[in-house]
Amino acid sequence: MRKLSLLTLILVFLLSACAPNFGNSNEEVQTKEKTKGKAIIPKYNISDKYYRTILPFKPAEARGLVVNNINTRYDLNEFEMGLMRIAQHSFDTDKYYFREGQEIKAETVQLWLNRKYTKEQLKENKLKASQNIGLNPVNTGTVANPSSPIYLAHILEHDYLTKDDKGNVKLGGVTIGLAMNSTYYYKVPVGGGTLQKDQTIPKAEIESQGKKIAAEVVNRMRKIKSLSNIPITIAIFKQEVKSSVVPGNFIAYTTVDSGSSTLNSWQKINEKYYLFPSADAQNDHRDDVTSFLNFKQDVEDYFPNFNGVIGKAFYVGDQMQDLSITIPIQFYGKTEGVGFTQYVTGLVMQYFPKYLPVSVSVTSVNGPEALIVKKANETEPFVYIYQ
Repeated sequence: MRKLSLLTLILVFLLSACAPNFGNSNEEVQTKEKTKGKAIIPKYNISDKYYRTILPFKPAEARGLVVNNINTRYDLNEFEMGLMRIAQHSFDTDKYYFREGQEIKAETVQLWLNRKYTKEQLKENKLKASQNIGLNPVNTGTVANPSSPIYLAHILEHDYLTKDDKGNVKLGGVTIGLAMNSTYYYKVPVGGGTLQKDQTIPKAEIESQGKKIAAEVVNRMRKIKSLSNIPITIAIFKQEVKSSVVPGNFIAYTTVDSGSSTLNSWQKINEKYYLFPSADAQNDHRDDVTSFLNFKQDVEDYFPNFNGVIGKAFYVGDQMQDLSITIPIQFYGKTEGVGFTQYVTGLVMQYFPKYLPVSVSVTSVNGPEALIVKKANETEPFVYIYQ
C-alpha cells in the first residue's frame, strides 16, 4: 500500500536526516582571487548532479542583463542548469566548486551583445570606436528590412574553483553559454507607433553562427589576465520562441585546453523538451504521448472539476529522461485533495515505466496542494501534502 506522508512528518524527517549542520559541517578556505579573504565551502552536497557553491554568494557580473535578453523563464532556467550539466564533462563535481561568473564584466558582455556598427551608426549610438566590439553582424539594411538577424542574445559565465592541500581556492576553469535566437524579434516604426515583426532563424544557421562567435569569444577571453591560461568549455544554446511553455536546448559544446585559443572538436548535444500533449510530441514520440494521454483521461474521468493536465518531457536522443506534470484543480475540501492525490499516485505508478523519473505538482487557486515524486526504479513514491 502506498504511503501518503503529511507535511509536518515529512519535514521533520527530511530536516533531521538530510540537512547539513551549518554549525560544524562547513569548511573555511582562503581565496586567491582578486579580493583575497576567507570563504566557506559547504561540506554537504544535495546531489552529485550539482556543485558545491562558494560562500558568501556573489551574483554574476552580467546578472542584470539576463532577464532582458532571455525570452522566457523556462529558457532562463534551462540555460543556467543545462550549462552546469555540460560543465560536468570537464569539471568533476567532487573536485570543483561553483561560483557565478566574475571574470567578464557586465559592461563588456553588453558591448559584445551589440551589433557591429558602421561609423555613422557609432555616432548615432554615441559609442566610441573602442566600444565597437559587438559579436552580432552589422546591419547594412534598414530598420524595417535588416540585412541579418541578431543571432547572439546573451552570454553566461560560470566559474569553477579548485582547492589545494593548504585550503587555498583559486579559479580552475570556466564554462560559457551562448544563448542564440531561434526567432529574431524587431520593431518597425508605423505611423506614431511600432509594429513588432519576427524572423525565424534555421537551426543550421544558429549552429554555424554560434560556432563562429564561440571562436571569437575564446580569443577575447584569453586577453583577460585571469582567463589567459585556464581550461574553457563553451556551449551553444538555442532559445525557444517567446510564447513557448517549454525551454530551448543546448545543441553543441566544445572545450579549449589551458593556455590555448584553439577550439577542440565540437560535440553534438541531442536534447529536447516537449510539451505533452502537443503535435510535435505526437509526431516524434507517439508511444510516450499515448501513455500520458491514458493517464490524463483517467484523471479527467475521476475528477471532472479540473482545469487540465500538462506535461513537460525531457529527452536525450529518443529516450525520455524526465517527466514533470502539472495538474491544476479546484478542491472543495482538504479530504478531497488527499483522496485525489492518492488516486493520482496510483496512476503515476501504473502508466509510466519504472526507469522514468516522474514528478506531479497538484495546484489550486490557493497555491500548491500536493507533490508526487517517483524516482527512477523505485517502487515507493514520495508524496507531500501541503497544509
